[in-house]
Order: sequence, then C-alpha cells, then structure tokens
Amino acid sequence: MIKEIDLVISPDDIFDNEKIKSQILQQEKLQPQILKEFKIRKRSIDARGRNVIYRLKVLLYIEENPVLEVFKIDYPSVQNAKPVIIVGAGPAGLFAALRLIEFGLKPIIIERGKDVKQRRRDLAIINKEGIINSESNYCFGEGGAGTYSDGKLYTRSDKRGDVTKMLQILVAHGATEDILVDARPHIGTNKLPQIITAIRETIIDAGGEVHFNTKLTDIKIKDQQVKAAVTNQGVFETSSIILATGHSARDIYELLREKGILLEAKPFALGVRIEHPQSIIDQSQYSCEVRHDNLPPAYYSLVTQVQDRGVFSFCMCPGGIIAPCATNEKEIIVNGWSPSKRNNPYANSGTVVQVNIDDVAKNLNNSFSLLDFQSEIERKAYEAGGGFLKAPAQRMVDFVNNKISNDLPANSYLPGLTSANLHEVLPPFIAKRLQQALPQFGNKMPNRGKSPGYYTNEAVLVGVESRTSSPIRIPRGKETLQHPQIKGLFPCAEGAGYAGGIISAAIDGQACADAVFKS
Repeated sequence: MIKEIDLVISPDDIFDNEKIKSQILQQEKLQPQILKEFKIRKRSIDARGRNVIYRLKVLLYIEENPVLEVFKIDYPSVQNAKPVIIVGAGPAGLFAALRLIEFGLKPIIIERGKDVKQRRRDLAIINKEGIINSESNYCFGEGGAGTYSDGKLYTRSDKRGDVTKMLQILVAHGATEDILVDARPHIGTNKLPQIITAIRETIIDAGGEVHFNTKLTDIKIKDQQVKAAVTNQGVFETSSIILATGHSARDIYELLREKGILLEAKPFALGVRIEHPQSIIDQSQYSCEVRHDNLPPAYYSLVTQVQDRGVFSFCMCPGGIIAPCATNEKEIIVNGWSPSKRNNPYANSGTVVQVNIDDVAKNLNNSFSLLDFQSEIERKAYEAGGGFLKAPAQRMVDFVNNKISNDLPANSYLPGLTSANLHEVLPPFIAKRLQQALPQFGNKMPNRGKSPGYYTNEAVLVGVESRTSSPIRIPRGKETLQHPQIKGLFPCAEGAGYAGGIISAAIDGQACADAVFKS
C-alpha cells in the first residue's frame, strides 16, 4: 500500500532521516518492518507560530517496495527534419526547442547575445567598468534574464501546463532534485550556467542548431505567411517562427511596428528594489535572534492596497545581490539574484505599483505609450544617479519622509549608489503609493527582539525596478497562439506579454511548440 501523509518536523530533525522515520512510525502507529520506504514529496516552512516548523507531504510504502522513478525523454534525431526558427535562447526558447524535438521538428535557435560562458565576462565589465554591451548583458544572451536572476522557480502557473515536467527537465540537465520537493524551488545563478549548457547540448545532439551573436533584423512575409527570418548572419528559411525575445528586446517591437504588425500597450509594474540586511528579515520572519542552521535565509511576500492600486513585493532574493540590468547606455534598471547557497548578507526584492495605460497615455490606442514612459523613467534614474551606472538611492524612512539621505548603508550593488530623492525620479502616482505602503509593510513585519523590522532606515531603496514585464503585448489567438495577422508567427512568453518568470516562460515555450506542431 502507498499512503500519503502530512508530517510536521522541527528544523533540528529536518535532515535526519532516522528521526523522520521514527516520527512516521509513531504518528501512523506502524511496525518498523512493514514500512519499506518513505519519500518526501513536498517540503515547506511554516513560520506563523512561535516556533518555526517544516511541513512535509510524505509517501509511505507500506509492505510494498517503491518503484524507482526515472525521468527521461528519448529525443529523436531531427537533423534533417522541417526547421522551426526560435528567436531567443531564454527559458521559453530553450524549452520550446526541446518540445519541438519531441515532435520530430528541427529547432534552430538564433540568439543575439553570447553563450553563457562568454556572457559572464560582459557582466563583469558592466559591474566593474559600467560599460554596457547592448547585445550581451543581464537580459540578453544564452539563458536569457533568468540565468542571472538566480533561477527562482516558484510559479502559480499550474493551470497553464505541467510544472513538474519543467522541473524534471531541469533535474535531468543537472539541477538538484530538491527543486522537485521545495515549496519555493531555487537553483542559483552560480549553478544555472552548467544547466543551460547541458540543455543546449541536448538540442544540438538531437540535430537542432543554436546560433549565437545572431540578431533578428527582419521577417520575410508573403501573403500574410512567414517565409524566413533575416539576421545579421544570414537568412533562415522557415514557415514558422517562435518569437521568444524577452521583455527588453525593444528593437523587435520597432521591427514589428515598421512592418505594420499589430501590437498592443500592456500594463506593467514600476518601483524600486529594496534591500535589507538579511539578519533583519530572518529575525522578523523567524522570531529569533539567530537563524537556525537548518533554516534557509528568510523570504517574504508583501502586498497592500493604496488608493485602489496594488503595491507589492516580487522577485524576492534572500541572501541576494542587486544587479545593474540596463541594456543600453544612459539608463538605469535594477534587478536581483541569489547564489545557490543564498549566503550573501543582504536580502532584496522588487517593490512596485502597477502602471495602467490611462496613467500615462492621452491616446489609449498608442501601443508604444507605456514603453516610452518606461524608457523615460530609466533615463531619469540614470541622470539622478550621476552616470557610470550608479543608481539613485534613499534610505527607507527618509523616502517616506521625503528627505534626501545624508549617507547610504553598505549594500550589494557593485557599481555604487548615489543619494537622491526618488520622489523626483518616480512619477508621483508611484512614489506616493510606495510612500504609504512601506509603513504598512512594517506593520506586517514588525520589530522583534533586537530587529527593527521591515520599516527601518537600515533598508535602502534603489531605483528603478522597471523591467518587471513587457509594456507591450504581441497579440495571438487563444487556441492557435499565432499572431492574428501573420500565419506562422508565434509570439511567446515574456516578450510577447504572456508569461512572467522562468517556469511560466518555459511552459509557454512548450505551448507554442505544441501550436507549431498542430499548425
């Protein structure tokens, strides 16, 4: 018999299988000899009470031996199969390629940036010298933005597709099996490059192609049907293009507009990235002076309503680092990431407010209105930071009091911070809502013991967090996933406005591959 049970375990015992087994036997009143094996299916932390606990879902094999579970896909050779062009080697593009191979179609990925190893050198130059390579940065290159935003795999996209399969594919390419168990799975920026490389090798071994430094410059269309992808490295003939370019490929939107292809403005979120010492978050969330060795750096998720608009945290990075994510000169965009151990001394998260079309546009039919607004704010942040990729920043309580900070705390942003009034960078409808929301967040994460809690001048606001999602949507049919004007054009994932995050982008990539096959 196989039975699933819920189990509560203390942090002291969470990695001690003998103690977990003993508790199972006691709870279920079982004799040791009949419990052949147990397997943890889900693991989550519950810090709501006075004592932090782990909650487990466990499969018990009672008088029955477990069957070894091995996830494997036997990819066929597609070297001579019909080609499908995929523009972009982020999670959507890579997972679309794997799915196409399952169908016996040949994926040809064209990626404007460099491979994941070469790309790392350009990131070092960004951080040390403030020089942006517009084709190779935190957003562009193999693996997409997800490679260097640490591989947070948490998603609410269960209704969109098979989340477990996406995680299993990552495990098959080198990720730890913990991502199949943890409630908030995470890989880490230091481990993702090897996994991305392994996925690329799977694609090439099956006969697919991956072309780096290959930028889409045009799409050949005849009689409203895709005929070829034109790049700086040559022309790739095809009847199907999966457009998985990510939310920062603004030149793609320009290309589509020039060709008269329908686009739509889409709401996005704008704000700042907020960084605390990790110890403050730990003490507030775990209600303890010193975090237990078997507890990870604490996480938080905050949301409130201010003036009928949501203000919320997202992309929270425990033990993380704030990164410069500009894709062109004279703009400041920040994001965050964590290594696999999440062992840096700071915690950061984006804290943002939704921007609607009528907030900024007189002409509601202007598809570029929100993108233009986004660009304007990023340039203002650059000017307020004083150049070189220095980011404008303000201590939290100072921001709420509309006071320029006399100094700034130690922080993780390598290019450096400049003290500035973020009320002069952010539009008033964003700044005022953040101003009211931050003390409310402090009430949700109050001071405990020696910890000042969330609302403290030990926290710093860094501007601007603006690339939360695409400010443009490329329309597509609900069932066909093709653009309503152009047959064979499949807008995909974040850049098209249909996904957000690694797993949801991967699911959407596979859905687009399904649609290509059906077409």
